[in-house]
Amino acid sequence: MNQRGTPLLTVRGMSRSFVGIRVLTEVDLDLAPGEVHAVVGENGAGKSTLMKVIAGVHQPDSGRLEIDGVPHRFPDPASARRAGIGIIHQELTLLPDRTVAENVFLGREPVGRGPRRLLVDRAAMVERTRALLAEVGAVSFDPGTLVRRLSVAQQQVVEIVKALAGDARILVMDEPTAPLAEHEVDLLYDLVRRLTARGIAILYISHRMREIFDLSDRVTVLKDGRVTGTLATRDTDRDELVRLMVGRELRDYHPPLAAPGDLGEVRLAVRGAGNDRLRDITVEVRAGEVVGVAGLQGSGRTSFARALFGADPLTTGEMWLDGRPVRPNSPRAAIRAGIALVTEDRKGQGLVLRQPVLDNALLVLRAAFAGRRRAEVEPVEVGELLTRLDVRAGASDREVRFLSGGNQQKVVLAKWLAARPRLLVLDEPTRGVDVGAKAAIHEFVRDLARQGLSVVMVSSELPELIGMSDRVLVFRDGTISGELPARPSEERIMRLSTGAEVAV
Repeated sequence: MNQRGTPLLTVRGMSRSFVGIRVLTEVDLDLAPGEVHAVVGENGAGKSTLMKVIAGVHQPDSGRLEIDGVPHRFPDPASARRAGIGIIHQELTLLPDRTVAENVFLGREPVGRGPRRLLVDRAAMVERTRALLAEVGAVSFDPGTLVRRLSVAQQQVVEIVKALAGDARILVMDEPTAPLAEHEVDLLYDLVRRLTARGIAILYISHRMREIFDLSDRVTVLKDGRVTGTLATRDTDRDELVRLMVGRELRDYHPPLAAPGDLGEVRLAVRGAGNDRLRDITVEVRAGEVVGVAGLQGSGRTSFARALFGADPLTTGEMWLDGRPVRPNSPRAAIRAGIALVTEDRKGQGLVLRQPVLDNALLVLRAAFAGRRRAEVEPVEVGELLTRLDVRAGASDREVRFLSGGNQQKVVLAKWLAARPRLLVLDEPTRGVDVGAKAAIHEFVRDLARQGLSVVMVSSELPELIGMSDRVLVFRDGTISGELPARPSEERIMRLSTGAEVAV
């Protein structure tokens, strides 16, 4: 609470509909200075709509919003920014070919008087940016650095500093760790704590339970556009939050692993393989096995996935699939050999957002097989696959961009499974997916393994890797630094990832 005893932000009775469909219903929420207030819920629960109403992107149908007890109504995002509300989107909005300082003060550049006209005061802009970076403890890069040369974590810092430059007292963070590697999450934690120590209030939207319990003071749960509970984080646990989110218990958050007798013959064998990003990769994956791949960003884990798929072909060593030598030199060759890759960027690389659901699910068949299997695999069969995956689209001709993140990811899975692969490579398969959809995807992947599919799964979420993997490969510096049996500890994975432990 502030000095007058009122919350910094108050939302009361907020409702919003789109085309007659109620998305938010009588939502109440408040936020105190220096507080991290988490908002959680399944995709489609109304989190993003609530965030956009607070930020002035959408106008509410009813309800009120107050800052310091004073009613506000924002006709546009600029009005919300002037009132002290900053929003940090999951997908960063910076201009890559401009400097940090130019991005921070974009649209509100300080000016000085030149001989004949007003000019941008670049020296003042740089100094003010440097001071803001120092305030949040970001001193590893300079205000004059081009944004494209920064890591994703550093770019996120720039987004936050950009909001602070506009005198934001309230920050809305939408899935802030979604684009970050595991080791970068600690940097965000430190930044959040620095901000709250200054009295800045943070509305924190996340699917990741660990972050909610590590960072938040309170948590509000949304389901179908309604608040099902607001709880002190210290007084609740994951099971209660999941129950409030999905309306049911998820007792088995990860399905059972394979028993030794469930595994078949060696499906994938790689010996001494490498390319310009990988070296001396030797691994086997059996039919029915889920092999997890861990490692820090740049360790080679995604390069390994891309090499198997022929996107960055192997140039040395040997590779076999079901005992036959293969070395895909392109994604098309990999697909025809029976290898599929679900990329980490579903919107940029996995889907054509303005095409219907069914057309997206048929993309691989149409592109890689050029009609040769159309008689064998009809759209009706692909539609049945979408039904098995429980894709909730309303209609198969609905554009995929209108689906929730979880349903989009299921369409990506359907697209690849329609090609009937023997090896499925998953890169961050549940990134940006809510807890209910995540559990459904986990169960479906394990069911595919039970049917004999081999799965290689790259993930930054260590609980996911530990819960889903029959074995875990740990990558560091472009090679496998260790192999761990089922259910390894997070500490062991991190020690191998960082070089604190060397496999013997």
